Amino acid sequence: MDTTNPDTPPRPAADTRTAAPLRRRTLLAGGAAGLASVGLAAGCDSDHPTGRSSDPPPSMIDDVDPLIGTATPGNTYPGAHLPFGFVAASPDTDNPSSAGYTTTDPIVGFSQTHVSGTGGDSRYGNFRVTPITGRVRLDGLGSGRSGEHAEPGYYKVLLTYPKVLAELTATRRCAVHRYTFPDDKGGHLIIDASSVIMTGGAQQPKHTRLAVVGNNSVEGSVTVTGGWGDRGGQYTLHFAARLDQHFADVATFVDGAVDHGFREVTGGVKQRVGAILSVRTSLRRSVQLRIAVSFVSVAQARSTLDKELGLRSFDAVRADAKAAWRDALSRAVVSGGTAEQRTVFATALYHCQLMPHDVTGENVWWQGKTPHYEDFYTLWDTHRTVHPLLTLIQPKRQAQMVNSLIETYRYTGWLPDARIAGVNSYVQGGTSGDVVIADAVVKKLPGIDVKTGYRAIRKDGEQNSPKPQIEGRELDDYLRLGYLAIDRHRPDDPHGSRVGSRTLEYAYEDFCIGRVAEHVGDDAVAAKYHQRAKNWAELWDSTTGVIRPRYSDGRFLSPFDPNDAGTPYFYEGSAFQYTTMVPHDVPGLIDRFGGDKKFVAFLDRLFSRDRYDASNEPDLLAPFLYLHAGRPDRTADMTRKLLASGYHAAPDGLPGNDDAGAMSAWYVWTALGLYPNPGQDWYYLTSPLFERAVLRLAGDRTLTITAPGASDTNRYVQSVQLGGRPVPGPWLRHRDLLRGGELTFRLGPKPSGWGVGNRPPKS
Repeated sequence: MDTTNPDTPPRPAADTRTAAPLRRRTLLAGGAAGLASVGLAAGCDSDHPTGRSSDPPPSMIDDVDPLIGTATPGNTYPGAHLPFGFVAASPDTDNPSSAGYTTTDPIVGFSQTHVSGTGGDSRYGNFRVTPITGRVRLDGLGSGRSGEHAEPGYYKVLLTYPKVLAELTATRRCAVHRYTFPDDKGGHLIIDASSVIMTGGAQQPKHTRLAVVGNNSVEGSVTVTGGWGDRGGQYTLHFAARLDQHFADVATFVDGAVDHGFREVTGGVKQRVGAILSVRTSLRRSVQLRIAVSFVSVAQARSTLDKELGLRSFDAVRADAKAAWRDALSRAVVSGGTAEQRTVFATALYHCQLMPHDVTGENVWWQGKTPHYEDFYTLWDTHRTVHPLLTLIQPKRQAQMVNSLIETYRYTGWLPDARIAGVNSYVQGGTSGDVVIADAVVKKLPGIDVKTGYRAIRKDGEQNSPKPQIEGRELDDYLRLGYLAIDRHRPDDPHGSRVGSRTLEYAYEDFCIGRVAEHVGDDAVAAKYHQRAKNWAELWDSTTGVIRPRYSDGRFLSPFDPNDAGTPYFYEGSAFQYTTMVPHDVPGLIDRFGGDKKFVAFLDRLFSRDRYDASNEPDLLAPFLYLHAGRPDRTADMTRKLLASGYHAAPDGLPGNDDAGAMSAWYVWTALGLYPNPGQDWYYLTSPLFERAVLRLAGDRTLTITAPGASDTNRYVQSVQLGGRPVPGPWLRHRDLLRGGELTFRLGPKPSGWGVGNRPPKS
């Protein structure tokens, strides 16, 4: 097996004939009871999709509920998808979220490509399939639903209007649809080759081509413009679809005009182009449609159908998808807690492994042959939680992703802060790719192109970008003044106006560049960037005790409301919230406040009166900053409260946009009692939510985290041991975790002296 591109692992022999029996899931039941004990079989290789042992490792696959987070504000989708696969066959509804789906609106069909958990305008939603019965029509396709069910790699729903049962499963680049019609009168499948998810109207087809090929195949291409990010960007996607029977009839359409005589049609901007495939159901009431997508060509899509699907049945493909997810969801297995908490944890782990998308073999942008990932929808979110988590539990995947970012720099000239369908797009803060690369380097993630990565992040820190809203930074004021000045940017420029948050992020990213410079032995550069990393303090205002934007002459912004989360000077947050955005110099921040007690008082104010925003990323780190001030009890208080209040097993069970797994990864980390400070080689420790967790690490190693008696009452850490040795402070080095073994927390109902005098290390 080629582990450099793990698509679908071999399925167990028992699953080759049919899929496992469907286990009915209810949102609040929380899935199966927690495992009494967990551990890995001897000889299991955590870097191989199915391991070397004949017995698969324990997995949380049966606890996952993909319907969690599908309502606003989570914006996830429930459809069929492989871990990091490109195809995500999922329902699209009227009034869609960015993921194409809402929980109550009519379902209009099932498209093959989606993004997960994002806000704003969407991308994708291509090649939508809609089953209908009765007369042929192109409007009024929305249907109610019944019996909706989702599990990793499989989705089904009964469309109540046509009374058609729809089932979906997927490989990395293919979707398999199975439709069961209500009687022997047959039905129709409408393939909309021009479909996109419309949120705000920004995304639209520019050119579409569709051709009917032979007696059971349809293929074509679409070029799409708009969508989230760089409005000048576009992508072209190709498809090949094959029915498992001959057409009973076939027609094509452009907008509302249906023609049975054409075999190839094209359409222009905003035109709707597709085919209507009529099917017979007298001999068998189920029909299967296989669809492959490709960025390269229609010919490659055809080839992918054969290579990834072959002659396998729907049930066999579903079994393969389940095997792939069984492995991915064995990377962290918990027991204890409540059934709902285990369901939320397992689903969060699932959401962390949806994006970015593995499009290896589809790199049309520079024809690379190495593993390639697209749709880092925004690193501004995922660099904080998702990528550090993958570094620990999916190191080979993470190395491939980091190298994809570095390769993007090599061929486009810049590291992306966001990248969607081959286009660098929409910087939200600074240059978050610097943090991802630094995190990989300081944790010595194997296989990283450190030399080229170092050049990429040095460019971010030293060259003005001609398009800083898309990639790179604005450096003139930052290097001259130490901050971005209010009066040097147009107030109507949404990127330039974020002078407060961008100054903080630039300083943090400078620290990360300095860390990589240290690693490669470039001491002079390291010293320069560590000095620049102190620039955050240029915006410190001692009179208000928060970060405050300034004019170029040094004056602070006035009038000024530190609690205004709608201010243009901070991106998606207030000055109060962004004051915690100094992850690389928390001791320095504490000094500015005047010591531990005043800093703790500030954090207490942040978490009171709705100042803290658990739905967004800028202050995700804030609960753990108490540890720098000798108050591990307050971190335990806050994290337990946030885990309970923001996450639950329901469609609205996420506190905000999941942002490609960023919010879900926060839950995974915090529930484990660990939390990263990206760009640094250590983790915070706090009270675990579960009594036991087992993480699969590289090289057949496992880390077992135990916290006997963990509960809301017993939430205060009394002592910690790793491998039987005391851990005096609330942090551990990455290398210590990688050795594996047992990390044991002793918890109690009252705060203790543990961690009070042993602070996390100074950066």
